[in-house]
Amino acid sequence: MPGFERLQGTLCVDGVSLDDVAARFGTPTYVYSGALIRARYAAFDEAFASHRHQVCYAVKANSNLSVLRLLAELGAGFDIVSGGELERVLRAGGDPARVVFSGVGKTAAEIERALDAGIGCFNVESEMELDRIEAIARARGVQAPVSVRVNPDVDAKTHPYISTGLKENKFGVPTGDVMGLYRRIENSDALRSLGIDCHIGSQLTDITPFLEALDRLLELVDALAAEGISVDHLDLGGGLGVKYDDESPPDLEAYARGITERVGDRPLALFFEPGRWIVGDAGVLVVRAEYLKENEGRGFLVVDGAMNDLLRPALYSAWHEIELVEARNEAATRALDIVGPVCESADFLGKERMLPARPGDLLAVRSAGAYGFGMSSNYNSRGRAAEVLVDDGEARLVRRRETIEDQFAAELEGLA
Repeated sequence: MPGFERLQGTLCVDGVSLDDVAARFGTPTYVYSGALIRARYAAFDEAFASHRHQVCYAVKANSNLSVLRLLAELGAGFDIVSGGELERVLRAGGDPARVVFSGVGKTAAEIERALDAGIGCFNVESEMELDRIEAIARARGVQAPVSVRVNPDVDAKTHPYISTGLKENKFGVPTGDVMGLYRRIENSDALRSLGIDCHIGSQLTDITPFLEALDRLLELVDALAAEGISVDHLDLGGGLGVKYDDESPPDLEAYARGITERVGDRPLALFFEPGRWIVGDAGVLVVRAEYLKENEGRGFLVVDGAMNDLLRPALYSAWHEIELVEARNEAATRALDIVGPVCESADFLGKERMLPARPGDLLAVRSAGAYGFGMSSNYNSRGRAAEVLVDDGEARLVRRRETIEDQFAAELEGLA
């Protein structure tokens, strides 16, 4: 089985000891399983093998160049939300024709670069954005491939910060405005309609909201067809959840079956934008315990990883499993808050964990492969963590640990 398992009491990734990884590369360090990333991508791809489809990995989940290169070699498409993500995909060898560009705030420079690179499709989020894309494409004498992102007003029943398909969210076009935009695209010499798109949120553990959103999109597809306007693909975004705590993520086969049965014999390719589902479980954050302290009966294990390294617990009150890298044959006698050195009470990786941990121990924060390093920062002037990819039995440094000199390099001194 690819991924993380215990071998003789030590937590390993694809057969490589996390203890050895920490000894070589230090802590805090993100460690990724190349084999598990491949297996997750293959499972998603195979679930839709009977239907014309394209899997566009959501770059925002984990944008390390080595991770992107691994996926590009598998034939993945990519979902991007910035010009920087486009450059990462191109640098990693991704095919620009298999890139979809989402996001509500595309700048003129980003649109120009994406057109010049030959991306597959813009997921258009507003009428003003369509105006901008059309004007830039006309000035360049090209047709811009576009898909309208629909806001279906479907409650994904997820954390409000990662809900994207409700009318109060900033994303997408209201359903009542969609037909008018497609009529306009159809009559433009600078626009070419390729698909229709939606994304309702992240970390969904029930397929019902997906199917509800799909039903609303199919109504629009059929209404467009009745006017003689055809689209080639239907993009259902991403959002499949993973297990962090006691969640029960959707069964992939049931998800695929529910979608393909509803689409039926409509001649639509299916596009998907999974991110977390592919890389979330494939990563851990390895940290080392520095101090054990007590404040009025509450125990704290202070580690060298912090909220600047993994923001999800502070931002979303997210739960990540935390375990000792080296198993200890003793029971925990008390609950500990696993906290970092950042000067914020929000700086915690986990609260009230029953761990027989001591200073010097290595701990692994599980399911940290998605939205971990990508959301990290230099808060408190802390250098960002190293990243290691384990592939074919070898642990390889794919991003070195950031130094204080790296932080100084972008700043201009002596301007007073």
